[in-house]
Amino acid sequence: MADRSVLRVGLVGLGTVGGGVLTLLRQQHSTLLRRAGQSIEVVAISARDRTRDRGISLDGLAWFDDPVALAHDPSVDVVVELIGGSDGPALAVVEAALGLGKPVVTANKALLAEHGGALGWLTRDRGTVLAFEAAVAGGIPVVKALREGLSANRFDRVCGILNGTCNFILSTMRATGRAFDDVLAEAQHLGYAEANPTLDIDGHDTAHKLALLASIAFDIPIDLKSVYVEGIRYISPLDIEYADELGYRIKLLGTAARTARGIEQRVHPTMVASADPLALVEGADNAVVVEGDFVGRIVLQGRGAGAGPTASAVVADLIDIARGHHVPSFVTAPEPGLAAVSIAEHDGPCYVRLMVLDQPGVIADIGAELRNEKVSVEALIQRRHQPGSLVPVVLTTHPSQEAPLLRALARIAALGSVAEPPRMIRIDA
Repeated sequence: MADRSVLRVGLVGLGTVGGGVLTLLRQQHSTLLRRAGQSIEVVAISARDRTRDRGISLDGLAWFDDPVALAHDPSVDVVVELIGGSDGPALAVVEAALGLGKPVVTANKALLAEHGGALGWLTRDRGTVLAFEAAVAGGIPVVKALREGLSANRFDRVCGILNGTCNFILSTMRATGRAFDDVLAEAQHLGYAEANPTLDIDGHDTAHKLALLASIAFDIPIDLKSVYVEGIRYISPLDIEYADELGYRIKLLGTAARTARGIEQRVHPTMVASADPLALVEGADNAVVVEGDFVGRIVLQGRGAGAGPTASAVVADLIDIARGHHVPSFVTAPEPGLAAVSIAEHDGPCYVRLMVLDQPGVIADIGAELRNEKVSVEALIQRRHQPGSLVPVVLTTHPSQEAPLLRALARIAALGSVAEPPRMIRIDA
């Protein structure tokens, strides 16, 4: 770095977050100078449309149509990648910068979930840093907490609400009683959900973030393929109503847990006890629970997305780089003996809702199939209806492995009295 009094930043991507980073660096310049010991200044930009009016001055900044060329510019000390995507230009510019020994800051969880292992080795080989606080939970400093503040602990579990879109939808469904599709349309109108919301509502965004947290917490390679993923499309107002009656709220959780068989990594709707801190997280907020052997249970909560929170996390990484504070990106010496655990081996209680014909013998038939798989029922709700009509039957199970429960539910679905596929939601325990 030619001028040690200035950390010169090349900013790749000038959308909502990129604009937020540029604004924050300018507005907080004197504060950041005191805290970093250097002036942190954007000197170069790369984005798709040079002519677009972004409502922020770009005067005096070098413009690069090719982000890889920006990475090679000798006037750039550190590259901030904010264009997104697991491959293409994002991967190319990060590889180019790291290959040159330049630090990289990114908010790109998909890129890291797919290529973080290889990028981590490249970082080590070139003696540089890949920082990614902004990739998980926006402004919540969970990556720093796991890698630094809590690093003396052996972690048993990391669990959280990692997608604000899904939390907004589920919170609004609970508050209003409206159906999923209706609330999704509102989320899109308000800007909480993309025009194509698949990545969020089908759980893949949460899976990317969980794979990163699991790698840090358990000293394992990033293993996105081992993350079980299930979204929230099928959650109905009826399920939310029964959850309330049973003392739960439904949240899309990403959970990584140490078990006797290895490490579970799973993303799915979960019934969380109403008094649990995660159950009380509403709207588009995120929250993460970390359980360590010495520290106990830590809860971190805050805004998980948006220009302000994400820019805050990006600039925090830039301050660390300016201070010369480097932490290894990902584990290069994994803890031995930690196998990936299949969702079929998950052991826990579940909620099951069936839509059945209200006729004699239905409950006995359902109970027989569960008994044959040694699945024990903890509670059952069957409200009075007119004989012959279609009615919900709701039950919760004692802890059981999933494989036998799913076998029982497959046979229950084939019963003539069962009108719809069973709906199963895991209970946090």
